[in-house]
Amino acid sequence: MTFHVLTLFPEMIRQGLDTSILGRAMDAGILKLNTVNIRDFSTDKHKHVDDYPYGGGAGMVMQAPPIYDAWRSVAETLPEKKTRVVYLTPQGRPFTQQMAIELAAEEDLILLCGHYEGVDERVLEEIVTDPVSIGDYVLTGGELAAMVVIDAVSRMVPGVLTNEESGSDESFMNGLLEYPQYTRPEVFHGRPVPEVLRSGHHARISEWRRQQSLLRTRAMRPELLLKEGVLTPKDRRFLQSLDENISKNE
Repeated sequence: MTFHVLTLFPEMIRQGLDTSILGRAMDAGILKLNTVNIRDFSTDKHKHVDDYPYGGGAGMVMQAPPIYDAWRSVAETLPEKKTRVVYLTPQGRPFTQQMAIELAAEEDLILLCGHYEGVDERVLEEIVTDPVSIGDYVLTGGELAAMVVIDAVSRMVPGVLTNEESGSDESFMNGLLEYPQYTRPEVFHGRPVPEVLRSGHHARISEWRRQQSLLRTRAMRPELLLKEGVLTPKDRRFLQSLDENISKNE
């Protein structure tokens, strides 16, 4: 899979993604990263890519022509003429694990990083297919958000993770938060590893982990339990028994 990032700071993108698991996947040719400097497509002698907003207001707005030309320089080289373009913006659709899985099915993905006070709406209307937000807050630019999306999507591309790094049991993969994890030493500051994890009884361990995921999700993200298909009948019985025990002890 190839990520094409349209940005004013290509070095920031490259430096943030060329290490650890993603760096290894790039070295192996499983992932490719193409950074495109929007400023290279400015026709201004000073390489400006922004201007004052029509109607007044604070800050500057990124101009449409350099962004469009940067996008076209990528789009014209791709066999698929309808390559998805992700624009990182607080106004976009919330980024989720399910979206990461969906985007991982693409052979090429173009990501547009905005800056300043925004981007001329006309170029967004013309090239963007997926406005995406990584959260309800504002960053100084789209580069960090783009790296978050690339990291999450890359982990879903076959071959990027080894068996030991497999994300199949991680948070959100089954609609729940992940269960607690433990490793050596067996006792840390008087806190032992739960006995069930040392039992070697795989069925009990699996049941304990599922229950811990349910408890953690209910405590931290209870709204996830309301989604259709997340809870099994056994899950519902477990949670109901907890509520009944709480009521008896009150």
